[in-house]
This record gives sequence, C-alpha cells and structure tokens, in this order.
Amino acid sequence: MTTTTLDWIDKALSGARPQAMAALLRYFRDLDTAEEAFQEACLRAIKAWPDKGPPRDPVAWLIFVGRNFGVDQIRKTARQTELPDDDRISDLDDVETPMAERLDDQHYRDDVLRLLFICCHPDLPSTQQIALALRIVSGLTVKEIARAFLVSEAAMEQRITRAKRKVGAGSVEFGAPDAVERLARLRTVSAMIYLVFNEGYSASGGEAHIRASLCEEAIRLARLLLRLFPAEPEVMGLNALMFFQHSRRRARLDADGQIVLLDDQDRTLWDRELIAEGFALLDKAFRHRRAGSYQIQAAIAGEHARAKTPEDTDWSTIDGLYAVLEQVQPSPVVSLNRAVAISKLRGPEEALAYVEPLADKLSGYFHFYGVRGGLLKQLGRVEEAREAFDRAIALASTPAEAAHIRMELDRLDADGSAGKDARSAAVG
Repeated sequence: MTTTTLDWIDKALSGARPQAMAALLRYFRDLDTAEEAFQEACLRAIKAWPDKGPPRDPVAWLIFVGRNFGVDQIRKTARQTELPDDDRISDLDDVETPMAERLDDQHYRDDVLRLLFICCHPDLPSTQQIALALRIVSGLTVKEIARAFLVSEAAMEQRITRAKRKVGAGSVEFGAPDAVERLARLRTVSAMIYLVFNEGYSASGGEAHIRASLCEEAIRLARLLLRLFPAEPEVMGLNALMFFQHSRRRARLDADGQIVLLDDQDRTLWDRELIAEGFALLDKAFRHRRAGSYQIQAAIAGEHARAKTPEDTDWSTIDGLYAVLEQVQPSPVVSLNRAVAISKLRGPEEALAYVEPLADKLSGYFHFYGVRGGLLKQLGRVEEAREAFDRAIALASTPAEAAHIRMELDRLDADGSAGKDARSAAVG
C-alpha cells in the first residue's frame, strides 16, 4: 500500500468520524460500543478500499459496517439483548447507495449535534468535556490527549472513563435538546472548542509540536460547527478569531522555541490566506447585527492582523473594542488585556492605575504579573518590576513563559548596570 493511498484513506476516515460515530452512538446508545464499532469499520476500510476503491459515501459505508460489527458483538455477549429488525442489519455486499439516500444531510446534522451536545453536556466538568470530545469526536488517542494536556496517560484515561461512565449511567441524555437548550448548549460547545484551541495555542518550547495539533483540531471542529449552524454569527466569530490567531503560528516562536512577542514577530510569516478567510467571516457575522464576545475578540485580533507593522496598529479602535467586550463579557482578564491598549495610547502610568485594582482577582495569573512588571519597568520602578517578574516566573505554566520573563529580568539588570556605570563615569 503506497503512502499516497494511506494518506487519502486517513483523511477520509478522519473526515467521516464525527458523522459515523454520531450515527453509531444513536444506534447503540453506548459510547464504548460505538467507538469499538467505528474502529473495526476503519480497519476493514484500510483492508478493502485500496483494492476496491473508495465507496460512493464513506460515511454510510463506515456506519453500515460498524453497525453490523456491533450487532454481531452484542449477539455474542448478550443473547437476550433486543436487536433491530433483520432488514435493517442484513449483510448485503453493496449497500452504501441506499444507506446514503436514507442518511441525508439533515440526518447527519442531527446526529453530529447530538454527539457534540453529549460530549459537552453541562453535567460533565469542562475537563471531561474536552477530553471526551477529543477522544470521541476527533479520534485522538488517550496518549495524544494526555501529552497535549501535560498529564499522565493514566490520569487522562481515568478522566475519559469517568465521563463515559456518567454518560452510560443515563445522567446525560442521548436525545437532541429542544431549541432553547440547544442555544445554551451551543455556547458550551463553542467554549469547549476554544478551550481546546487555547491549550494548543499556549504551547511553547519542547511540547509545541505536540500541542499545535490541538489548534488544528479545534479549527476543524469549529468549521464543522459552522456547517451545522451556518447562520449563527457567534460561530462565525469563533472561527474568525481562531483563524486570526492561528495565522501567526510560524512567527510566535523562534528557532530555539522561545516566545516572540507580537511587536517582534516577522509578519511576512503570517498566513495571509487564513487572515483573509477570517475577515470574510467576520464581515458576514457583523452583518447580522448581533455582536457577541467571539465576534468582538475576533475584531480585536483582526486589527492586529490588519497592521503591516507594529506602528500601524490602530490602538484606539482596539481600546474601544475592549471597552465593548468589558460590557458584553466582564472579566478581569479582559480588563488586563485592555491595559495594554491603554499603555500604547495614554502611557504606562495610566495603564498601571487601570491594572492595580485587578490584583486580588488575578493573584494567581501569570500574565498579570508579566504585564504589571512591564509597566513598572517602563516607569523606572526597577525593584517593583523585579518583584512582579519573579512572581510571574513562579506562576509560569511552560518553560518558554519562564524563559521570556527571565529575559526581562536580564534586561532589567543590564539597564541597572548601565545606569550605575554612567553615574560612576559622571562622578569620575
């Protein structure tokens, strides 16, 4: 089997996974059975497709083969289990055409929504929602998910098992929610996808190549959500936000894996096609005149993407957008981010005054001390800046974050030494 053949089969299986898993879950109402059935169908596809060619509808083929396998397993392990009618599980050789006719786009849509809503049910903790979605919807292995979230494989296995157990116990409904609950659950699904993206986006140093795939998987899920909700402006905003942020992926780390700040990034490395796609989606979202937090965050990211140089950045517009975001989604982190725009517009002293009231709420937040240290440094308050940077290092979650703050401390020490030398020379 050639590499090219394996590549197209892998892409076909990955693309078919959400729909096929969703249909199998609806049929068996058991996550483990559905997952095992899908995996068996994938193995048979790898054996059959290279010789026979791809089926007319890979999703329908995988559903049919997986369903037959699952039924056979049930027959072997539970003779008394009630099964569907024989005509629904007959072993015909070529059935993907009628299967595809029965499973139209609306049917697929409902199944995938059900699967996403189950994984992101509010009864499940957010950590279990993310792990379950990555395992069931995306098909990442437990080892891959564990490495991405920097936990042991055993701990991640337990997390996923607990989530499956809760679903299997019946506390999480298999049915599709009504219109009101669907809208609320959509927010949960969107938040889960963005959390997955941020887990990858915050990757630095040695694990960057591992966790960067989470960004791509989150974007794939967001695109899927957009296909399911093509007229929902916040889903458009979510996609645009991730497009803008992911467009900078090649410029965010240097050759040594160290963080490169936005102003220092080589903007020729930014993905202009992804940026253009982000602007097109954002423009379409704003035409709905129902601005939400994802759209506003995307607009902020878009202003950075629009600037050809750091000096071209429209900080006044960014400050105004953060002011709106503070109203739509009040958060000390939003206010901390706004402080950066304030410092660019009105100086570090006013920005520091804006930041100080956030100290209690952000006492355990790495970026608070990084921003505060930077503002104190600009104001020449060296010892206070050093204390803030020391606290930031203690809270750093990645080696690259800690290394970046150490560089700030080194510059602080270098500036202090240069000042002492200058004073000594003046006295001499």
